[in-house]
Amino acid sequence: MSKSKPASFTPYFTEDDAGQVRAAFLAAGRAEGYASISELIEAATLREVRRLARKYNQSKAWEPAPPGTLRPRQRTREEQR
Repeated sequence: MSKSKPASFTPYFTEDDAGQVRAAFLAAGRAEGYASISELIEAATLREVRRLARKYNQSKAWEPAPPGTLRPRQRTREEQR
């Protein structure tokens, strides 16, 4: 998990996906070195952020986006279409 003070995010999962995340953590999380589901989600997310940076940002770290630049809720079903 990050060493600096954590910022707050709330990832949203479908009920089925959330069940899979919990099951994966219970089955293998500790064996893989994760102390919590949050740590597992953080590691997976940061792996994907690094992949996106390699693909779209010449492998450089992104310029940080400050709090408040993202919408405060999930997109509606209509917006997702």
